[in-house]
Amino acid sequence: MAAGHASLPAILATARTPFLDTAGAYAELMTHELGAQAIAGVVQRSGVDPEALDMVSMGIVVHEVETTNIAREAMLTAGLPSQVPAYTTAMAGLSPNIGIVNLCDMIRLGRLELAIGGGMENFSDVPIRLSRNVRRLAMRLRQARSHRQRLRALARLRPGDLALDIPKGTDYTTRQTMGASTEAMVRKYPVTREECDAFALRSHQRAVQALRSGQLNADIHPVRLPGGGEVCADNTPRAGLQLEQLARLKPVFDREQGVITAGNASRFTDGAAALLLGSLAAAERHGLTPQAVLVDAVFTGVADLYSEMLLGPAMAIPRLLERNRLTMDDIAVFEVHEAFAAQLLVNQVCLASDAFVRQRLSLSRAPGRIPEDRLNLWGGSLALGNPFAATGGRLIATAARRLAVEGGRYAVVSSCAGGGLGTALLLENAYRYGHLPGAAGRPSPVPLYLKRLPHVPDIPFSDCRT
Repeated sequence: MAAGHASLPAILATARTPFLDTAGAYAELMTHELGAQAIAGVVQRSGVDPEALDMVSMGIVVHEVETTNIAREAMLTAGLPSQVPAYTTAMAGLSPNIGIVNLCDMIRLGRLELAIGGGMENFSDVPIRLSRNVRRLAMRLRQARSHRQRLRALARLRPGDLALDIPKGTDYTTRQTMGASTEAMVRKYPVTREECDAFALRSHQRAVQALRSGQLNADIHPVRLPGGGEVCADNTPRAGLQLEQLARLKPVFDREQGVITAGNASRFTDGAAALLLGSLAAAERHGLTPQAVLVDAVFTGVADLYSEMLLGPAMAIPRLLERNRLTMDDIAVFEVHEAFAAQLLVNQVCLASDAFVRQRLSLSRAPGRIPEDRLNLWGGSLALGNPFAATGGRLIATAARRLAVEGGRYAVVSSCAGGGLGTALLLENAYRYGHLPGAAGRPSPVPLYLKRLPHVPDIPFSDCRT
């Protein structure tokens, strides 16, 4: 290994739980317990000594107040020694991405050697609060010094205040749902309903193909359930899905002219993902084989929260490519979050628009659309669902594994997020650094079974419960 490569941060091992429909098998687990299973999985798969870990960082979007530093609770529940510090990241759907990049930066600086990063989300156990007025009343009653003060505080209570405060999928600033925000993007950068349905179908077909070939299951660590048994497979890809079925569904957010339906939008799912990160030197010392090196990362915001909320990839990918003097042709693997088919397709429109990149990014020309034969070849969030803070971990893990399987040099991982945020990460195949002899310079073919996507017949689903 070249001396200059020793401190480069690499992905050394990955593990994620199966992604399951909400209110299913994970309903009895708290979110940190689900995250613990991913952390334990990556430790088990890598064989690394937990005592050798320097840090754990896990992201989350929907926070439980009792587990304020949920990364700490998750790693302790996973059995890691308490001497290992842990911190929680919150950057909407980019929560795991920013944590993983932070850890890699510390590895590059020599402050860490081995760390675990990832994210978790369990919508089956979301924190439901009393209304804001009731919460304020409780504090007034606590501070009251007389019966008169208590009665005066209670007199402010109204019947409507007794309603529960359930977390909503709306952006706090704009008060729009992500679906309504995407419909606003479609009005500005048009894509058709037919394009959206076709893209959603392809996501499911590719996920089913990857399940059959074993590629999608390679990162999955079975989850042990409190009542006994375990779950070891995703339950969201639809093998028998037909384009005609998708076409019959009604728009959800814009019932008159909208393109988003339940069939071409990602579903809420529960899951967790964890990655073992370390320097190339640490990998060599611990006998670990790196999958990919994290080369660079861009985080950004959008220009208009009301009409460009989920344009993060179109804002981040051109900057990442420009900074690293790369083009779309140089990237063998793309893993991009599919919040909605329309969201990804609008980003494709903007990536191909010289006017957009000139106006938004001050670049001379657009990088072009992401080639479909390199984009989300093992399926995406439309098929696997979106457990917010676990999705980023899944995308990075899948990109690293695809680089190893396909032999390409570079991968780009990109996501949008609530609040008008976006990111793009650049990974490089660890083959380049001599860790897998004989692999350097290998071509990066797209497997034939992923190039051709015939209709996939129904297959029985087993969630491996015993």
